[in-house]
Amino acid sequence: MNSPLDRPVWASLRHAPQLAEGGDLARRYRRDVNLFASARDDDSASLAALADLVGAGESVYLAQVPPVQVPPCLKMVRSAQGVQMLARQPVTPERGEEAVLALGDADAPEMLALAQLTEPGPFLPRTHTMGRFFGVRIGGRLAAMAGERMRFAGATEVSGVCTHPDFRGRGLARQLSSVVAHAIQQRGEQAFLHAWASNHAAIALYERLGFETRTELHVAVLAR
Repeated sequence: MNSPLDRPVWASLRHAPQLAEGGDLARRYRRDVNLFASARDDDSASLAALADLVGAGESVYLAQVPPVQVPPCLKMVRSAQGVQMLARQPVTPERGEEAVLALGDADAPEMLALAQLTEPGPFLPRTHTMGRFFGVRIGGRLAAMAGERMRFAGATEVSGVCTHPDFRGRGLARQLSSVVAHAIQQRGEQAFLHAWASNHAAIALYERLGFETRTELHVAVLAR
């Protein structure tokens, strides 16, 4: 039996219809929320429905365990291997010199600027509405952040982990990742995350927090 974690984007889109566009065969996030999309499965009707959600000049991101099947009217413009990791043991929230702050609408412009600078993954003006985000400010500047992205019954993803280049080397990414993962676990949910398979430093960091690799993941960008 397949797990919702095998197609986390689809599971997340079904869980949050208010953030989604599409129907029973394929969905995508609203265009100001995120670039991820997913077909329900690899049937031809589902793939056609996915293609219908991609307009001229648009592209969408796919992330799933099964190999990505490209609908006839779309093309794959980028692909990579990722890993999906699960927190297999309790994560202790780490403390640092600076206070960890809850982020919200008022912080959205700075969050977007930080994400555009550091590229932790697709991040748009309303990505922060996908879940709770936390950050650290140093000298009034948003130095680092992390939060929740994909979520469905019993599981939430740790994502958007990034640190401004001026403040790297202080352990902020590790600290914020631990805070987010701990908060997820406190709700009785499974914390999971995704990393590029080639990003050995990030994988090692998450392993030290208590995450273990569940499976490899196919990531692709499809465009019309």
